[in-house]
Amino acid sequence: ACALGRAPSSPRAAVRCPPAGACFSAHLANVSYSEARGACDRRRGSLAWVSGEPDLRLLLRLLAEAAAPAPALFWVGLKRNASACTHEEQPLRGFSWEGVQGGTGPQDVPAALGRWLQEPLRSCLIARCAGLHLAANPEDGPSWGWKE
Repeated sequence: ACALGRAPSSPRAAVRCPPAGACFSAHLANVSYSEARGACDRRRGSLAWVSGEPDLRLLLRLLAEAAAPAPALFWVGLKRNASACTHEEQPLRGFSWEGVQGGTGPQDVPAALGRWLQEPLRSCLIARCAGLHLAANPEDGPSWGWKE
């Protein structure tokens, strides 16, 4: 999932734009974190990041449409550098949002965004990436969680 400054010109991309802020686009491809980041860079964006629950709801709706009906893992800009440790008391467990066009993503994260499918590997030595795992659930909305 990419965060873009404006809607892409490609009609094939699934896109959602909030009233203010970056647009989100979904791209289905079986690629590594680095390849996904490069694909977003080529679209003049970055891997998506979430600053709060409104962004999360918008992103979940977009990804549910793109992935339905199968569960899917989407790369977002969630990364823990090798020098950073796991912090189980924090919503993102020591992960942070990668920079957005030379800046940084939001670092103050609401507790509601701390939903992990399973706790990430405890480490202070290995760089790790996380994606957003999504499974469609027509009755209650999509079931989601971060996944290393």
